Amino acid sequence: MAEATPHGDPEAPRTLTWTGRLALLLFVGVAIVVIWFTNVFLTERYTILTRNRAEVRQALYAGNLLSELQRNSIVPLLLSRDPVLAGALSGDDFSQTSQHLISYVDEIGAAGIKLLDETGRVVAATNRQLLGANDRQAPYFVDALRSNDTIFKATPQDSGAFRFTYSRRIEIGTSLAGVIVVEVDLAKFEVAWSGISDAVIVVNSEGTIILSTEPRWRSRTEEEALSLRNAPTAIERAIRATTDWADTSTEVYLAGEAVMRLESRMPFRGWRITSFTTYSSVRERVNGFLALEIMGFAILLSGIFYLTSRRAVSRAGLFQRESEQLRQLNAALQREVAERKRAEKSLEVAEQTIAQSSKLAVLGEMSAAVSHELNQPLAAMKTYLAGAKLLIRRKRPEEALASFGRIDDLIERMSAITKQLKSYARKGTGRLDPIDLRDCVNSALSMMEPQMKQRAVALTRTLPPEPVMVEGDRVRLEQVLVNLLRNAFDAVKGVGDPVIDVMVAGGPHATVSVRDNGSGIEDLDTLFEPFYTTKAPGDGVGLGLAISSGIVTELGGRLTARNRPAGGAAFEMTLPIALDAVDAAE
Repeated sequence: MAEATPHGDPEAPRTLTWTGRLALLLFVGVAIVVIWFTNVFLTERYTILTRNRAEVRQALYAGNLLSELQRNSIVPLLLSRDPVLAGALSGDDFSQTSQHLISYVDEIGAAGIKLLDETGRVVAATNRQLLGANDRQAPYFVDALRSNDTIFKATPQDSGAFRFTYSRRIEIGTSLAGVIVVEVDLAKFEVAWSGISDAVIVVNSEGTIILSTEPRWRSRTEEEALSLRNAPTAIERAIRATTDWADTSTEVYLAGEAVMRLESRMPFRGWRITSFTTYSSVRERVNGFLALEIMGFAILLSGIFYLTSRRAVSRAGLFQRESEQLRQLNAALQREVAERKRAEKSLEVAEQTIAQSSKLAVLGEMSAAVSHELNQPLAAMKTYLAGAKLLIRRKRPEEALASFGRIDDLIERMSAITKQLKSYARKGTGRLDPIDLRDCVNSALSMMEPQMKQRAVALTRTLPPEPVMVEGDRVRLEQVLVNLLRNAFDAVKGVGDPVIDVMVAGGPHATVSVRDNGSGIEDLDTLFEPFYTTKAPGDGVGLGLAISSGIVTELGGRLTARNRPAGGAAFEMTLPIALDAVDAAE
């Protein structure tokens, strides 16, 4: 910008010329246009991003719900062929049957299992308070008697909630002996959804809400639920307000509150899942970016005024002295860089030694839990061998072969546990190979599974159906995952209902998230520094996360941590996708 200064008076005030004023007006006009365009563009983009995230969450919710139903659907068929239950029904001896069912609950993850005789009387149950009850009129018992297949029932309760059961008749020979009933725990999904989404409901084929993050909505239709008055949350008030805008798009803003409704069908008995997501964060994010943009324009304008008013005085001698100082600093910096490289090499060797020691310490802590995990298959093998002997004496070789098949599966399971411990104890090879991140997560979860079961920690894993390939050292990646799982396990020690979620996602980068519902992290800034720990003396020295962060950084990734709004901490490991996987996708 040009400036006019009266000659002969260098201290006289400067005023802008017409050219300078025109340039200033042009600058302000461009700034207004850019800010307006940015507002429109970011509002649309963040709106689309919010919708996409809501769709992804809904797909994950539907997939987890369907997986739980499918996993429990085969349990009645397996239990109907269990020789222990058949022997108890035929011999009318149920002294050990309830304990036998309890041993299945831990492996299956069902809410409860009970065994009914042919009259509908409960003769064995994981909840011993139900023993002796008569369920002759229960729909799951009546329908199971009429069918040779597994029957699914969603039975409403007095509280408004639903009980979800699978039932199947048990036959000995060709005669009816009883009915096995498996109760599916779907209420845990309502708890998980309420901590992430604004509102989620699942509706059956008749239009009745059977699952909901808002308990008052259960056993109602969606229209009845949305018409409830004095709703306790802002999301419900916004939902009721936007239902009157039936002909508008999903991006409806009303009194500063926007709600989007997404619905998808589930391939299970005509069920539908619907989620309601607010747009309240869109305006906040856009306004924050616009504030930064306005500040940038203001700084730029101030810089222009400063440059136009500054007199450019060249001082060659000063430049030469500064150049000489820079050369000296450069030489000193090169010497310091060389010294730092030597120190980093020494530190790398020390870190590898500490990492190996940390792994051996983890193995020592897991030994008690692993011995417990091996005792369970050994006890089951003993039971199956005794049953096989009895079947062979009764000249039933086919059923005996089935028992031997189960014994073989248990041996494979014990072998897998020992292989994982051996591979974890070995040092990393230093060679980077294409690795499916899902396999690393499964191996780490298998090593930590005994400890999780002893503490009754609810473990949820979400894995994509397609491989997530990365370049890395499998042993070192498993070490990082075991460290994250151990930290999450320690964080939920004082929680009444401990929950740990593990999620793997692909895309431009591979991501593994480990989340817990513990007390969270007090100091995020020093979390990954060596020897920083919040554990009691003797429980840890504070090197696990520092070593894990170094391993992920060496593989070209990043390890981050944050506190979740609903409580607890979340660790996220991001790694670059393997080049071969990217080329194959392209």
